[in-house]
Amino acid sequence: MILTGMCLTASAQTDGNYEYTKEFIWGINKNTNGGLIGGFMFRWSSARGEKKFRNIGFEFMNVKHPKESRITNGQSQFIYGKSNYLYSIRAQYGFDHLLFKKAPNKGVQINFNYSIGPTIGVIAPYYVEDWDGNSGQFNFDDYGQWAQIARTGYLFEGLGQSKLTVGINARAGLLFEMGTFKSNVTGFEIGTLVEAFPKVIELMPHEDNRAVFFSGYITIFYGTRR
Repeated sequence: MILTGMCLTASAQTDGNYEYTKEFIWGINKNTNGGLIGGFMFRWSSARGEKKFRNIGFEFMNVKHPKESRITNGQSQFIYGKSNYLYSIRAQYGFDHLLFKKAPNKGVQINFNYSIGPTIGVIAPYYVEDWDGNSGQFNFDDYGQWAQIARTGYLFEGLGQSKLTVGINARAGLLFEMGTFKSNVTGFEIGTLVEAFPKVIELMPHEDNRAVFFSGYITIFYGTRR
């Protein structure tokens, strides 16, 4: 879930402030539709005015169903009732607007940023393995009781059977930059994101599934500027 996020701002070395025209940041995302780590983001920004930056970004996220819950059988953990993963690959185009400027080597700079762009959704089957070593995509016909499942499938098992869908995403957030070096930037971004697909994506067959996903997110980022 979640979103993604990052940004910039302006300043000048000649008058005691930071001045830069380009910035690159990358970050780790935590969102309400993801797990402990929701995914990763990358963003490039360039100045379009004293208080405005244009940015182009990419996000790679694992979108989960809100009813997902891990079961432990004593040897392994798995998610009973889950039939598919959803991996969102998002491209984003947007702008950053400087709200509060940071003093040299101290303080916090705050930007408002927003973006919109296409999403490629990778719908990959969720594989499980029974106690006889047979594996396959989870379904209630073959795995009517959770005790029949020994473990999840191997990493990337079934990825070759993935299906693709195309959607759209839009986000808005506030970026807090706390770096103290002219060439580096660190901070975090908080915001909301909405992502929509043309059809309902079945992540858990016996639960309510959806085509539109809303999420809140926080992204911790690091980057460089010049």
